[in-house]
Amino acid sequence: MPVYTTIDSPLGELLLVGEESVTAKGGTALVSLSMPGQKSGAVVQDGWTRDEKAFTEIVSQLRSYFDGVLTDFDIEYVSGAGSEFQQRVWKAVETVPYGTTVSYGEIAARIGASRAAVRAVGTAIGANPLLLVRPCHRVIGASGSLTGYAAGLERKQQLLDLEHARPAT
Repeated sequence: MPVYTTIDSPLGELLLVGEESVTAKGGTALVSLSMPGQKSGAVVQDGWTRDEKAFTEIVSQLRSYFDGVLTDFDIEYVSGAGSEFQQRVWKAVETVPYGTTVSYGEIAARIGASRAAVRAVGTAIGANPLLLVRPCHRVIGASGSLTGYAAGLERKQQLLDLEHARPAT
């Protein structure tokens, strides 16, 4: 049965959903990290248990990230129920370093997809259930413009500003 908690952040309230894991620090693997108003964000369901203690380590890392101290999360998470294509896109997104950005086209190239797949890459990124931890906010338009972010472009800009992000070279 899933457990959850909410925390305040500079982006607003975050909803963390997890499941028990014998290998995770603190015993909880993250299933979802979402924000209010997020497209396809998690919503607390009947039967879920609120458990702040289950997320102590994850919350500590998130706070360090927002304080500008942590640049790489060490959180066990459940990869999600995405398609094989989505899983490939998400793995590529996970390799984008803190403080850098890449284009949707570059993510397509990293997974061996054609330039025509850029829209599908964007759709896969939009279905990312692990905002922040899987840094989809670091993926921008080829022109350097902010395009698409399930939690809104204002929040995407806030995250890029926090990271002092610059285009990858």
